Amino acid sequence: MIEILNLTKRFGNKVAVDDVSFKVEKGEIVGFLGPNGAGKTTTMNIITGYISSTSGVCQVDGLDVLKNPEQVKSKIGYLPENPPLYLDMTVYDYLVFVYKLKNIKNDVQKHIKEVMETVKITAVAHRIIKNLSKGYKQRVGLAQTLLGDPEILILDEPTAGLDPKQINEIRNVIKSLGKERTVILSSHILPEVSAICERVVIINNGKIVAEDTPENLSKSMTGASSFKVRIEGDEQKVLDVLHTFDEIQNINSVKKDENAFDYYIETADDADIRREMFYLLAQNQMPILELGAQSLSLEDVFLKLTTVEQPIPAASNEVKEDISENTAQEADNNDGSI
Repeated sequence: MIEILNLTKRFGNKVAVDDVSFKVEKGEIVGFLGPNGAGKTTTMNIITGYISSTSGVCQVDGLDVLKNPEQVKSKIGYLPENPPLYLDMTVYDYLVFVYKLKNIKNDVQKHIKEVMETVKITAVAHRIIKNLSKGYKQRVGLAQTLLGDPEILILDEPTAGLDPKQINEIRNVIKSLGKERTVILSSHILPEVSAICERVVIINNGKIVAEDTPENLSKSMTGASSFKVRIEGDEQKVLDVLHTFDEIQNINSVKKDENAFDYYIETADDADIRREMFYLLAQNQMPILELGAQSLSLEDVFLKLTTVEQPIPAASNEVKEDISENTAQEADNNDGSI
């Protein structure tokens, strides 16, 4: 559905997107992740035809974005991080306005009614947008995205600034929409991405650094399969039994109560020893009380792939003296921002 090949975008001497390539298949929900300034929004703007690339190819449903801009845009619904709302209009009037801009041929009243019902804003249809809560404004932005029944949705931070209840509501709407459409979702709320997306693409400094399912990325980062098991019995005897498995690479134990320990076990590759471990422990009268998978969260994976610690150079004596002399002045000028 979406194919990007060797995409590059420069702003003067700044390379915002650097030789990026990836695909999004029809009906797939893909998380597009990266730190601020990584190139996410630039890439999404190129896909939507909002800006052009410096080089490379971007195709939507087999159509080149630069050569067929109108056809491509008719297939895409785009929600920027800050929804493009006209705050002095009512919700309904705004949606009619967008409907006309998009030159949609569906019956206007029926189509807008269906869209409002989908994102649950029918109750505020005749209210002025500026008087709505942040959550409802986000829903109105999502509604304009859905006008024209686009096959592809590109959502940039769709839950930014919302409270937990609003986030959950918008998340459920997106999951529902993803059943019938191709979705690219950018978000800094990584548990949200894990809950919604089937696959993630991580970009850093304009380059793709990872692309896979959250589960596979976790395994690739650890190089092992991990799980936690709570076992009742003498710690050393349990460890002796567990160490009989050649597949186990590492075991850490933590006491939970007087008779049980939690054992954090890593096995090589995709080795699954749970069944054999169960039988062997049962034979030795060491009951398993709990068993669950252990893996890196998407947040852990993201931080490992996008965080590079830079060494701090030692200051010379001259610099140290200058810093000492100007500390008070800097403190006065500091407004506390980061």
